[in-house]
Amino acid sequence: MDLQGAVAIVTGGSAGYGLGIAHALVNAGAHVWITGRDVKALEAAASSTGGKSFRADVTKPKDWDRLFARVMKVHGRVDLLVNNAGSGVLIAPMAEQTDDAIAASIAANLTGAMLGCRRAATVMAKQKSGTIINISSVCAEHAWPGWGPYSAAKAGMNQFGRCLYAELRPAGVRVTTLTPSWGATDFVKAAKIKGHPAGDPKVAAKCMTGAEMGDLVVSICRTPDHLVMLEVRVQPTVQEIMPL
Repeated sequence: MDLQGAVAIVTGGSAGYGLGIAHALVNAGAHVWITGRDVKALEAAASSTGGKSFRADVTKPKDWDRLFARVMKVHGRVDLLVNNAGSGVLIAPMAEQTDDAIAASIAANLTGAMLGCRRAATVMAKQKSGTIINISSVCAEHAWPGWGPYSAAKAGMNQFGRCLYAELRPAGVRVTTLTPSWGATDFVKAAKIKGHPAGDPKVAAKCMTGAEMGDLVVSICRTPDHLVMLEVRVQPTVQEIMPL
């Protein structure tokens, strides 16, 4: 994909990985639409990156409809969708979960991305081109106590990505599942996880930054059009997973 002039949507783009991705794509020449729920944070992100802000909740179908209608009206196409939005919601043993928290975790970490992909698939299949990048998590592949709903959602994201690629490949549309692990983001703080190693500034300094994630996304997009990175996993060397 030639990112110069490409039209991109980045969900959850006002902070962390999403903000880094938005920065990198704008610097590569793309027209970037940044979505999120916090208007002030979105406006700040748009100002710092040169992208456009659009207030939208990925779990709301009508918000996706408004977003795609707006982008299509302005540009007439969508070349890249990065489903980055997600949330820990409640990281706790199942006995301490609530029904609402379980539903919210699935909605934020899986259903929201699927809603976006449904709309992107319609547009990109007609264009006979496009790239979808779904940001997953290493939790999709490994099991830790308290991470059940979140991990289940991300595991669903991985399998969904494989199915979506199989469907869209004949139309020339690429789908990549990008799976990071510990990151130098506010995820641990936002999810109120006490004692997590990534919450230590010294450890976080050795984890993946938003800028590094942005560079990786740009690299994936620039892969020759006849090739696809179906699944990409990246993790910091400071993190040990046994067995891997």
